[in-house]
Amino acid sequence: MLLCLLALAGASTLLCAAAESENKPFCSWTCAVFTLQWPGAFCQSLDDTSLCKLLPDVNSWLIHGLWPQKIQQCCRCWNMFASDVQDIRGPLEEKWPSLLTSRSSLRFWKDEWEKHGACAGCVEGLNSPLAYFSTCLKLRQRFDLQKALEDAGVTPSCQRPYKLAEVQKALLPLAGGDKMEIQCIKDHQEREVWFQTKIQLSRNMSLGCPHDSGGGGSSGGRHHDGKDGGSSSGGHPCPDGEAFYYVPIDHQHPLRPCG
Repeated sequence: MLLCLLALAGASTLLCAAAESENKPFCSWTCAVFTLQWPGAFCQSLDDTSLCKLLPDVNSWLIHGLWPQKIQQCCRCWNMFASDVQDIRGPLEEKWPSLLTSRSSLRFWKDEWEKHGACAGCVEGLNSPLAYFSTCLKLRQRFDLQKALEDAGVTPSCQRPYKLAEVQKALLPLAGGDKMEIQCIKDHQEREVWFQTKIQLSRNMSLGCPHDSGGGGSSGGRHHDGKDGGSSSGGHPCPDGEAFYYVPIDHQHPLRPCG
């Protein structure tokens, strides 16, 4: 109860101290994963594809979340309210909207905060909902996948497949290529389709995480986007040496952008 009251008051420093005093390492994480998702393939990743929506202004890579890894203990009762992110509501709607008909963007943000943000909240720069979401927006600006890909001639296509080495080379200016996990899903034609990108970060948000062998932790595998049945497959690493597709965003036919 003490932990929750302190969290609700925004006293992250006291929260960490209280947790440590109970021998529960609240702030034990050293690595995080910043995940971006590609709307062109998102709908095909859903268990219930009827829940998918792609609004007309969705035309670029979107934030999925910032996930501290290998969390041992955190308070799950540090609530978030709409007023916490009111000052950045516009940018969040643009870069981090919900793509589910059954869930508002605010509900999406609350879910991400309660599951991941509150666990990161003892770190300076992430120690409130506003700080956490503001940092995510800065990371999205920093890791502009679309520009890096376009500059390298990697563009969405239903006819042109890509190899992992091509994509990694295109992203070399952003992350050295090897600090990102390129994830795929299989579409209705059983083709590998680029679905999302996971970027490894250290606790101070610098690129890479030497303390982690990569990928696992609290957010490995299947990631649930909400409590409303709209769960999404976490995808799998795009196969090395095998072609995969970077499909276009089709607002009219989001489930089958390539027919």
